[in-house]
Amino acid sequence: MSMYTTGEIAKLCGVSVRTVQYYDTRSILVPSELSEGGRRLYSEQDLKRMKIICFLRDAGISINSIGELLSEGNPGSVISVLLEQQEQILQGEISERKAKLDIIDGIRKAIKSVENFTVEFIGDIAYSMENKKKMKRLHVILLVSGIPTGIIQWTSFILWITTGVWWPIFVWVLLAIPYGIWASNFYFKRVVYICPQCHEVFKPDFKEALWARHTPTLRKLTCTCCGYHGFCVETYGKEDKNNG
Repeated sequence: MSMYTTGEIAKLCGVSVRTVQYYDTRSILVPSELSEGGRRLYSEQDLKRMKIICFLRDAGISINSIGELLSEGNPGSVISVLLEQQEQILQGEISERKAKLDIIDGIRKAIKSVENFTVEFIGDIAYSMENKKKMKRLHVILLVSGIPTGIIQWTSFILWITTGVWWPIFVWVLLAIPYGIWASNFYFKRVVYICPQCHEVFKPDFKEALWARHTPTLRKLTCTCCGYHGFCVETYGKEDKNNG
């Protein structure tokens, strides 16, 4: 039967000698024999056990949990619980890291969207990103609510082209106008803008916001706080009960 020294088993498993010695002190991997000179000697079975320990450590399972697992008579039920707990921990870490990546990505995109970037602008980005989910939800509401009007629009145009019947277009116009008014009021009651000059959050005049030049995230407006006129960052804000 092959026997391995501490150094040999450490090399075979890709760990340090100190790690193997530490597992011995924790009674997780006790050597099968000791040489006449007092050196630790490990068997093939010990090597297999060490590889299992390393595999579980790579999965992020703690030494204490591994020790409890290896001492169990029925390890199947224990490993299932350990893996479930570890999966939850790792999923949480993934979510945290993804959130940090989103912040970095948001800052990088914001830097590209402004001419004169200042430290104060980071606060504007933070405010905008805090409301990012609410903005997405607002866009989804408008998209879904506009589907029936869109279906009527395309259906009426197809009928007009293929059959010459034009009156469905008239019906679509009668529906589209009140929907457009409602959608515009619904949207602008719920969005605010961040001025890149004074970094204040403001709500512009409804007509100005409606007709202003804009991109998916910016709108050219006049700040009600400092009078700056230019592209301002659009984000979700508290619903304005008095607007519109």
